[in-house]
Amino acid sequence: MPADLLATPDLLRSVFRRHAAGVAVVTARGEAGPVGFTATSLTSVSAEPPLLSFGVGTGASSWPAIAAADHVGVHILGEHQQELAATFARSGADRFAPPTAWREGPEGVPVLDGVLAWLVGRVVARVPAGDHRLVLAEVVHGDPSGTGRPLLYHQGRFQRLRD
Repeated sequence: MPADLLATPDLLRSVFRRHAAGVAVVTARGEAGPVGFTATSLTSVSAEPPLLSFGVGTGASSWPAIAAADHVGVHILGEHQQELAATFARSGADRFAPPTAWREGPEGVPVLDGVLAWLVGRVVARVPAGDHRLVLAEVVHGDPSGTGRPLLYHQGRFQRLRD
């Protein structure tokens, strides 16, 4: 078998760079204040009960708060929010400082303003998965009423939909 077909972290990254994904920001209330990160691993798991999942690296700065949180916020970003996505993806950034607009939402979860939609979920499981954890959350609150088109992530960049 050719070496370029052998399973490696680089092969996985290369393949998934070709997979266009919606962009979300996951937030939680931490002991030292709100935390959050940009995620492209968001998945709808079940309608009955309403469950979602996302992955988070155990080395991520947000992981300790996510590991301890009872509830998390999930925000679907619009194409107008490329800079917000970049802020929440950047290591060491003060993610909740201006110009980030947010408020305390249901269950004390930080809710970002101006997103296409948001959900608050009660964490029901954290499943080990390599250097990540898959977090399962049961949706308890949400708002789908934002307007605009979704932000995508493809080939290592934030992108807009094209007609």
